[in-house]
Amino acid sequence: MPNPHDAPPGTPRNPLAAIKGRGAVSQLQHRFASDTREPLDDGWAPLQRQAWPQALPSDDDEIWWAGQPAWQTQVRSEQVRSAVQKNDSPDIYFDHSVNPYRGCEHGCIYCYARPYHSYLNLSPGLDFETRLVAKTNIAEVLAAEIAKPSYQPASLNIGSATDCYQPIEREWQLTRHIIEALNRAAHPFSLITKSSGVERDIDLIAAAALHKRAAVYITITSLDRRLARLLEPRAAAPHRRLQTIRTLVQAGIPVGVSVAPQIPFITEDMEQVLQAARDAGATSAFYTMLRLPWELNTLFQQWLQAHFPDRAVRIMQRIRDAHGISDIDRLHGKSYDSSFANRMKGQGLWADLIRQRFEKACRRLGLNRERTVLEWDGFESWRQSLRADSRQQSLF
Repeated sequence: MPNPHDAPPGTPRNPLAAIKGRGAVSQLQHRFASDTREPLDDGWAPLQRQAWPQALPSDDDEIWWAGQPAWQTQVRSEQVRSAVQKNDSPDIYFDHSVNPYRGCEHGCIYCYARPYHSYLNLSPGLDFETRLVAKTNIAEVLAAEIAKPSYQPASLNIGSATDCYQPIEREWQLTRHIIEALNRAAHPFSLITKSSGVERDIDLIAAAALHKRAAVYITITSLDRRLARLLEPRAAAPHRRLQTIRTLVQAGIPVGVSVAPQIPFITEDMEQVLQAARDAGATSAFYTMLRLPWELNTLFQQWLQAHFPDRAVRIMQRIRDAHGISDIDRLHGKSYDSSFANRMKGQGLWADLIRQRFEKACRRLGLNRERTVLEWDGFESWRQSLRADSRQQSLF
């Protein structure tokens, strides 16, 4: 009996077939590669069964594609010389960031950090979500950096370029060590994640929140679990993230929700996400438009062809509209405006429509009425104690 996943005989293979548990559909070469390769279907398919696309999976589907090799996650350790990354971008709400890992196993196809893997001579595609780096000494380096007299205290976010609670955190526990180091110094912090793994560290985060030194932001792109499985294949399900918000709020931790990124004709339930997050206890919210820098532009369009080929062209047209891309730039393949003024929220009619929807929903739900302000008195007292200890030691 023929397998329903098999392609009809004589039909060319689709090179953009989804891979179970992964977001990218290709091992796209990075922009620094010295040579380029392109797949070519010459009609001589291998004897084994070929993958063939189906419709959007049902809630109970586990496997949507057959006959594909597994991509196993590999993690290597790295010793870093610095932990705190300074941010001088005026459109980002934090000044410093700490990222315990490079790459992210969640595999979110829209992740703007994918092109950073190119600097490691790795693909922003499947390598980004399967070949990860753990910065094993990051907590110790962070503790030393914030203790320096030259350190300028500023808002610090954990997990801005890689999810700090991605699956490998269960084993490596680097995020927990970072929070422990910050708590010892009474240093305020925020973190952003789409993982329920943050619940493991409620003891540390709640202790900091008790003194107004911690805030957590949970990303919920859509409440549609089938769509979330395609967009964020190894992240927690949307209903599980809502449960995480409730759990954190019950522990006394201020929680906000990120409804990002907004993708025209893909993420269409922004108001429902905000309502559900507010009902779960979130008090603040923010959003960004889909950003497609460097190789991500190609990777996302490959993903569209694999999952939504019938509307891929229309989606890309609206994305370019929302970023104000001119007709000439479109001819050259540009899909994204990276200027500080426009990259986060976009510009033009479509961007304004999304902004209006967000602002109206937040007003109706009472979100963003009060800003979460973190307290620095404890950190300043800790620094004074360090200086006092240093002066005392210099006497002997």
